[in-house]
Amino acid sequence: MTQKIATLLSSYTQAINNQENREGSLFRQKTKAVEIKNLYDALRCFHYIHQNPLKAGLVSKLEEWEFSSFRDFMGLRNGTLCDITLATKLLDLPDVRERFYKKSYNSIDPSAIKKFYK
Repeated sequence: MTQKIATLLSSYTQAINNQENREGSLFRQKTKAVEIKNLYDALRCFHYIHQNPLKAGLVSKLEEWEFSSFRDFMGLRNGTLCDITLATKLLDLPDVRERFYKKSYNSIDPSAIKKFYK
């Protein structure tokens, strides 16, 4: 499984480098794949990814980060970044935008995330 992720990241990097006429890594050297074993972990990662720009101080609201699927889930953009219907079903996400918004802003305990970076 890890080799498949490494191949995906390498292919993606090559494509972006060709497109942008650049060289070098796009990802940290210690990027690694971690198996998500249950719905709770999957949901935690889903919200963690959406919260990253906010926690890094890049935006003051989740919906301000244009590179996130959060805007699609909130109906602020009609993107094709992900299959919202499938993700909502698989992750048991609230189908009401106000409930999704509130749940997305709930803070994730940093110690819970650390398990993914051991």
